[in-house]
Amino acid sequence: MSNSINILSTKTLLQSQKQLFFDKKFCVTEKDFIQIKNKDFEVKQINDNLIFSSQNAVESVLKYPELKSKSVFCVGLKTKKILEKNSFKVLVYNEYAADLAEIITSIYNDESFTFFCGNIRRDELPNVLTKNNITFNEITVYETNLKPYKVEHKIDALLFFSPSAVNSFLESNIITNEICFCIGTTTAKALENKAKNIVIASQPSVENVITEVIKYYK
Repeated sequence: MSNSINILSTKTLLQSQKQLFFDKKFCVTEKDFIQIKNKDFEVKQINDNLIFSSQNAVESVLKYPELKSKSVFCVGLKTKKILEKNSFKVLVYNEYAADLAEIITSIYNDESFTFFCGNIRRDELPNVLTKNNITFNEITVYETNLKPYKVEHKIDALLFFSPSAVNSFLESNIITNEICFCIGTTTAKALENKAKNIVIASQPSVENVITEVIKYYK
């Protein structure tokens, strides 16, 4: 279509997510700019409560059923749903790690925690826990590897779902006038001084990013 909007998603979308673009003037290209690889780890020195800040971390620990007896604190509604679907008890969840850390330090400061994370993790949550003398340890359960790719065709809009994807994209490309749609404020922050046009989803989910795209070009 000559009038179509050219969109690049920096991760492969589910069929149900792509369906949201159907019947619209969108030409969607998908490319995984990061690769997630689970890591084996030993289930020892696990504290009374577990913290998950991503769905990837949950996927990495599902093969350790003995952890399901622990109470869980997590970031993100989808992370919560995956945990509960797999019989974990989610005690507290919040959409942002900094807010979850504040809840832990103000209400659960006498508890101990094990934080399951990736090799590239944000500092907000562990920094707040350390500053407030919360007992916790970290276990790296997955690796995020960048997969840069040079985009050769014209793009009107970019969809970003993590800071790592932003960094991977920028290794081989520059952003000029493209509209950047981000899943949340943390991802948007990675675009500071790199992009002029940034739209942040009202809720941090892939579907809400797509909704923002459709609304923007309506």
